[in-house]
Amino acid sequence: MHRIAGKHVGNDSAQSLTADALLQNPQFLGVLQTSARALIAVNDLFPRIARLVSSHRKWMLTHAAYALHLERDPNDPETGITAARLLKFVHETGGASRNTAAAFLAELVTYKLLRPVAGGHSRRTRPLEPAGSSENAMRLWFKSQMSTLDLLDGGSRAIEAEADSSIFERAQPLAVKRLLSDPNWTEPPAGVAVFACAESGGVILDDLMGRPATLAPPSDKVWVEVNLASLADHYLVSNTHVRRLFARAEAAGLIGKAQDGRRGRYWMSARLIEEYAHWQAIKLEALASAFDQVTASRP
Repeated sequence: MHRIAGKHVGNDSAQSLTADALLQNPQFLGVLQTSARALIAVNDLFPRIARLVSSHRKWMLTHAAYALHLERDPNDPETGITAARLLKFVHETGGASRNTAAAFLAELVTYKLLRPVAGGHSRRTRPLEPAGSSENAMRLWFKSQMSTLDLLDGGSRAIEAEADSSIFERAQPLAVKRLLSDPNWTEPPAGVAVFACAESGGVILDDLMGRPATLAPPSDKVWVEVNLASLADHYLVSNTHVRRLFARAEAAGLIGKAQDGRRGRYWMSARLIEEYAHWQAIKLEALASAFDQVTASRP
């Protein structure tokens, strides 16, 4: 496991934004909290969309589908989002069953987050495309991640991406292909997986990481105030689901209740914070690399 301390990541070298360098950046944990809060803000703007991509597997399927959409050639019927292409994509990268991919696409169509592309050759082979709300949510997510990178090295990615929409359109597929090909991302660390692999667990973990005054604990834990019923209501899941999630995390030694009996007071372990930071650093490295590739190839 990586220690989160050491050198500052400078803004004079794209190569400095590797996961290892990010983890050694003394600003990283503070910026990671800002990023977690930004992700929650995006979630709150698009709660229905967030609910449908709330587990790590659904996150991977969503981003894989979006990458297929962005790489679609209107003149080539063999491109775009279909169940078969999505299955091929995730099978070659992060992995998902045929039934999972097909059921997930059907769910997105049912909730009108995906719609058939006009003018397709047939109903069976016609690709799908994101609806307007899905498009807005994905672009806002990307911008929030560019802002996170900018905070770490003083860059101007968010401004550049805002000014040139093709940066997002070209960088998202590059980042997703890299992430879905990396088992360190597709298979989260054990502590993170307790949350990320559960329904709405990933966004709940982001929420928890954004709560304490600092993610750099003076000992082996940080303290947070959490009302489980409010948490369930916020993220559109049942109280039972949240309580089971917290029980699993407690059993794994990731969180725990205050010994003084104060209701809603929990600690998070340094191990969970370290695993979360390591996992997020992998994602941010992929996004930084994709941005660099895209902007380096511009005329």
